[in-house]
Amino acid sequence: MTEQKPVVLVVDDERDHADGLVEALGRLPVKALAVYTGEDAIEMLRRQRVDVVVTDLKLEGKADGLTVLREARQNSDSTEVILITAYATIENCKEAIRQGAFDYLVKPLDVDQLRTLVEQASRKAATAHARGDETDKDKERFVFDGIVGESRSMQSILEVVRRVAPTNISVLIEGSSGTGKELLARAIHDNSLRRHKPFKPVNCAGLTETLLESELFGHVKGAFTGANTDRKGLFEVADQGTLFLDEIGDMPLTMQAKLLRVLEDGMVIPVGANKPVAVDVRIISATNHSLTKLIEEQKFREDLYFRIKGVNISLPSLSERPEDIPALVQHFVQEAAQEIGSTVNGVTDTALQILAAHDWPGNIRQLKNAIRTMVVMCDREKLDIPDLPPEISRRRQLTGASRTPTNLAGVSLNDLEKQAIIDTLAKTEGNREKAAKILGIGERTLYRKIKEYGL
Repeated sequence: MTEQKPVVLVVDDERDHADGLVEALGRLPVKALAVYTGEDAIEMLRRQRVDVVVTDLKLEGKADGLTVLREARQNSDSTEVILITAYATIENCKEAIRQGAFDYLVKPLDVDQLRTLVEQASRKAATAHARGDETDKDKERFVFDGIVGESRSMQSILEVVRRVAPTNISVLIEGSSGTGKELLARAIHDNSLRRHKPFKPVNCAGLTETLLESELFGHVKGAFTGANTDRKGLFEVADQGTLFLDEIGDMPLTMQAKLLRVLEDGMVIPVGANKPVAVDVRIISATNHSLTKLIEEQKFREDLYFRIKGVNISLPSLSERPEDIPALVQHFVQEAAQEIGSTVNGVTDTALQILAAHDWPGNIRQLKNAIRTMVVMCDREKLDIPDLPPEISRRRQLTGASRTPTNLAGVSLNDLEKQAIIDTLAKTEGNREKAAKILGIGERTLYRKIKEYGL
């Protein structure tokens, strides 16, 4: 397998000088590339791995050499940066080193010295990158903080997140209320190259059209009654970060048109202003509606739908992933106990069975709130049947779940297995595929057991 050459990015707004440096570095075993603005350098750093950046300190445009340096260090701890300046002063050289520059060179350049520095920086970057491979594997265990789920459906979703997070593509998350859409959006942001920049959520259903426009785009003083000062909108606040548009299906049509314009040209105009402001924001949207149905009803713009639907993720309801309930319960017990200083550290098997059998129409949010209430009220080390919320206890009595024996002594394993199959088939309304999944057995095994027990 051929070893990949280190990538060296040359940044200089003087094209001839940049191209000349690329040619000079051609004698080294590196892949040298040139860009001519700081903005292009930042975009490339976000798109691909770069081992060494050689950048002029003074660049035309908003992004100078120090800006490129900061972006490089934020995106990857293994990227090394060499600054070039015609105006070497103790102050700017100290600042460059303080911000993590590998070294600096003064114009006119000594090409041999540049090659030597690039070779040294490449070796250091390669060592850091190799060391970081193991670190990154360790980090993967914590990459989805707060997301619990070993079911096949959740693991498939997390694999999509792993692939899409490092890109700038927009994401649309669909799912019922309480399924964890904002948590997933945060996970995408936290694993993206924008993770050091703001993540700003806004509920599009919770604001009037006027307030939503001001919230997103900002306003100038006097734009409307109560606008006593200038105020930046979330697009500006989240610049270079992520904006999470929750319940986007409830956004008024006129606001949809204004949002589409911003997404198309990357410019916002605060309410009451005339001058546009450039923004660079990644959009993650979420909805509990069927947007395609809203499009048919002419309540949602089709062109906006295709703009926000770069990658579509559908979150299953909790009733569709019951095998995750035990792990979620334990997670929420630990979380609640830590929050309120409780000694509760688990849940009895009997109580867990009842919790796992509940359909949870409010999904993960309802489960989390129920467990928190149980922990608050419990004065034992483990949650038990008396701690169950009233709505679950009543449902259990109505469905006859109270007939399930709490003392299993003297009950044969066959009877337990038979009862488990009966209860699970009842819970899944006879859906054998779902029942087999909940019981942790194959469908063929379940069919055989049904026949064996005469069910």
